[in-house]
Amino acid sequence: VSYHNLTILKLTYNKLLNTTKNFDETMDKNPAIAMSFRNQFIPTISYTYTFNKSFGRKGNNRILWQTSGTQAGNILAGIMGLLGDKGEKHLFGNQFSQFVKGSTELKYYRRLWGDNWLASRFLVGAGHAYGNSKVMPYSEQFYIGGANSIRAFTIRSLGPGSYRPPANDRNGYLDQTGDFKLEANVEYRFGIMGRLNGAVFLDAGNIWLLKKDPKRPGAELKWKGLLNEIALGTGFGL
Repeated sequence: VSYHNLTILKLTYNKLLNTTKNFDETMDKNPAIAMSFRNQFIPTISYTYTFNKSFGRKGNNRILWQTSGTQAGNILAGIMGLLGDKGEKHLFGNQFSQFVKGSTELKYYRRLWGDNWLASRFLVGAGHAYGNSKVMPYSEQFYIGGANSIRAFTIRSLGPGSYRPPANDRNGYLDQTGDFKLEANVEYRFGIMGRLNGAVFLDAGNIWLLKKDPKRPGAELKWKGLLNEIALGTGFGL
């Protein structure tokens, strides 16, 4: 079964209402992150394709593939350019964001026997800001870690790349976002008793920047040595 979802227009407005002294200090130290938090409109058009199919004997196997793409500000910037508006462009007095972003995710489930399953997942995503923006809005950037990601690490505690924020910086996690994401998971699921099930899993992945940021050394995506920057996490869950 295939599904298509097209969002013609979604307009989001980001505005920081209140900040703390520690937050402001973190922003002063990292201009790229501060820029992603600026007050801005995000006019987006998005499309998502989903493929979901069960196959094999008695439909024991299942594959789910979902690919999505988002573009922000391109049509608006094009119209304003044709009307003679050059340079930085604004909507209702605020600069609007311009970027493209895409991701694809593949999941495969295979029943081994009885209530025993092998589940696997692979995801890759990338985003690029240009034109009216130098960085994507913070809400559109990639992060990794947490219950639905690499489960051995807390959310936003990995990357980008080999970069690690100072240990004494309580707001260091704000730096841990990126433009490119690579993630994979595999787990063995089995029944224990009744509706109680267990799983043994192995997770891998990281995020990276597509542009060099001197404030975050080691964060840029480089194919050489990429495997050394892949975080691994394993565990057991109920």
